Amino acid sequence: MARRLDVTGADGVRLAAWDFTPGSAPRTGPGVLLLHGLMGHAAHWAPAIDRLVAEGTRPGAEAPGIALSGPGALGPGALDTGVPRPGPGIPGLTLPAPEAPSARRPHPRTVALDQRGHGHSEKPAAGLFTREAYVADAAAVVEQLGLGPVTLIGHSMGALTAWQLAAERPDLVHALVICDMRASALGAASQREWRDWFRRWPVPFPSLDAARRWFGEEDPWVERPNPARGAFFAEVMAEHPDGWRPVFDPEQMLTSRETWVHDAHWESLAQVRCPTLVLRGLDGELGRAEAQEMVRVLPHGVYAEIPDAGHLLHYEYPDAWREAVGPFLNGVLTS
Repeated sequence: MARRLDVTGADGVRLAAWDFTPGSAPRTGPGVLLLHGLMGHAAHWAPAIDRLVAEGTRPGAEAPGIALSGPGALGPGALDTGVPRPGPGIPGLTLPAPEAPSARRPHPRTVALDQRGHGHSEKPAAGLFTREAYVADAAAVVEQLGLGPVTLIGHSMGALTAWQLAAERPDLVHALVICDMRASALGAASQREWRDWFRRWPVPFPSLDAARRWFGEEDPWVERPNPARGAFFAEVMAEHPDGWRPVFDPEQMLTSRETWVHDAHWESLAQVRCPTLVLRGLDGELGRAEAQEMVRVLPHGVYAEIPDAGHLLHYEYPDAWREAVGPFLNGVLTS
């Protein structure tokens, strides 16, 4: 059961963070901060966090079917050599030798944030929904909760926030995982498509099942039935007297995504100096060529992909997600 933590973000906005740390693990010192994507909330990380907690921080071999490559990659066999060795291209990062299967280190303190405008955090009508505000909020969480130097794990918009924080405040960030987020601009047409999409939502939904069915099967953007997508959106619906509506304001979501519609973020990515894993779903929104270019731009980048996964890779395939990020986290959390 996650424990709620209240934090004050930039311009005084009230933020809700959720401590998923297992009861036996320390609740002080450096930890892990997870940042969800646009329209998401902290609880969307729960399936993936459960897998990490179950595994602990025990080093293990690279998972079958998970590709780890690129400059600075922890390549095949890098985690099961039996001899501590530096990760190629990651000076000072020593990978520990394998332990017996029963050995477990305490799981690091693990916190997930409801970002402004999302989940249980404040959604001020006149609030700022800029890149600067999201990054300042994340920095406030790290500092107020004493998580630094933190390992940041971000999905989509949360990944952009994570790498911008790592670029601007390297003193706060130890390592970084980027999940299915592009560095290139999407273009103005993308914003128009999203605005039209929001207008098609048949809100209010008469029931939660109706919302789940629409997002998983009936939404014109769904190419084939996707129960996980339906469940993802059902989690961010709230009941009102007239039916079920999203907990977020669609206009605030459109404002939040304007920056990556109109701006590219390669420059800030190149400024990230910590070990970074770029992870994509094979059918996600981040293409392989761009992901590998992101790894090339990063001074200490690692690339991985999950077969069959789409954009909601951590939510839809939590076991494969854990297998993909586990070796990287074992390396950076024990270095």
